[in-house]
Amino acid sequence: MNLLTIDWSSVGLKAAQLILSLSILVILHEFGHYITAKWFKCRVEKFYLFFDPWFSLVKKKKGETEYGIGWLPLGGYVKIAGMVDESMDKEQLKQPAQPWEFRSKPAWQRLIIMLGGIIVNVLLAFCIYSMILMVWGEKNIKTDSLKYGIAFNDPIFKDLGFQNGDKIISIDDKPVTEFTDILKKLIVVNDHVVIQRNGQQMQLKMPVDLIGTLIEKRKKSEDPIITPRIPVIVDEVSPDAPACKSGLQSNDQIVMIDSTKIEFRDELDKALEYKKKGEGITISVKRNDSIVRFTTSMYQDSKIGFMAPSHEKYDSLGVYKYSEKKYGFFAAIPAGINKAIDELGFYIDQFKKILSPKTGAYKGVGGFKSMGSVFSGNEWDWEHFWTITAFFSIVLAFMNLLPIPALDGGHVLFTLVEMITGKKPSEKFLEYAQIAGMILLLSLMLYANGNDWFGWGK
Repeated sequence: MNLLTIDWSSVGLKAAQLILSLSILVILHEFGHYITAKWFKCRVEKFYLFFDPWFSLVKKKKGETEYGIGWLPLGGYVKIAGMVDESMDKEQLKQPAQPWEFRSKPAWQRLIIMLGGIIVNVLLAFCIYSMILMVWGEKNIKTDSLKYGIAFNDPIFKDLGFQNGDKIISIDDKPVTEFTDILKKLIVVNDHVVIQRNGQQMQLKMPVDLIGTLIEKRKKSEDPIITPRIPVIVDEVSPDAPACKSGLQSNDQIVMIDSTKIEFRDELDKALEYKKKGEGITISVKRNDSIVRFTTSMYQDSKIGFMAPSHEKYDSLGVYKYSEKKYGFFAAIPAGINKAIDELGFYIDQFKKILSPKTGAYKGVGGFKSMGSVFSGNEWDWEHFWTITAFFSIVLAFMNLLPIPALDGGHVLFTLVEMITGKKPSEKFLEYAQIAGMILLLSLMLYANGNDWFGWGK
């Protein structure tokens, strides 16, 4: 990629949101370990955001604990005395166990300490989703209200038999009632989709590698894969667009570009796809039951220079049914919990796909670049920021629960085995397991970030 073509302001905005989001999640995750360790009277020697090999950016000791910010932004940690962790402090473990050390505590207390970070991440997701529902509410478009069906903006779906105007009835025999759920369920589809076309229902068989195909062919595309199919109605015209000076007005409905008839937005996008900035075009619009034609030029590549109406306007026109529901404090809590559970289920479905090589989902495993790309690059959108942060919190909790040494789930597994068998793993075994787990995690991190930049998963 040519460095001159990169929108660095957008990159910087996404990076700032990613750093803030991860910092919140890491600090609160580690606080979960910290507060439970303190609860059981373990000595916590360090509490760090990011890692600090050789030196730290900021550090301050208060009481028995050193608080700081490291320079390596790969997470964070708390160093609990007497615990085999990423610090690999072997010298301490050679000394006789002390009452304030992790290794001296009963297994059930050690289990709670190791689960502390995961529990906090889950509670955080509950709280954030509840807050979103109180502040911004829940926005929905009912699938059965889509008057003109769906526009499939990627040829992949056309190859699978979908057509613009189709209405999706069910995916894997599960009804889809909300438009926002369609893409999620299509991504993890296992077998088939039932659609309605021209009043008739039909079944489309989906390939097992659909998710892998989508990932591979859309790595650089940020356009929405599916949208409600809508007529082309002008809400606001950019004042510096040639079309504004030529006569395009609010509430105009575009019905023709040059000699191409236009009924829906997807048809307009196709008609403008290869037109360049400054290229002349003839626009025909319906205005007050009359057809008005005028000649103008393109505002930007593939763009005339106008904004579409709001969801509320399309609702009033009967294009689809749009609803916005805000929750009170007490109603938002169970709704937020249900939202978090739904998102966890969606992520687990994706994870299953990743573990199955035939789906090709591994091609989408990404690192910091992929994580940053999901944030808004146009403006700081707090609703979107908190929605992504809540989802990341669910992901962090799930990933940390995996029974991999060096993750919380690995420590949990060894502790559960000890509680069941009555035999504690040796410190030498835990040390080797920690090293193996760290090598595995670093390898996965290298692969994910390499996949981001070099497409290693292809």
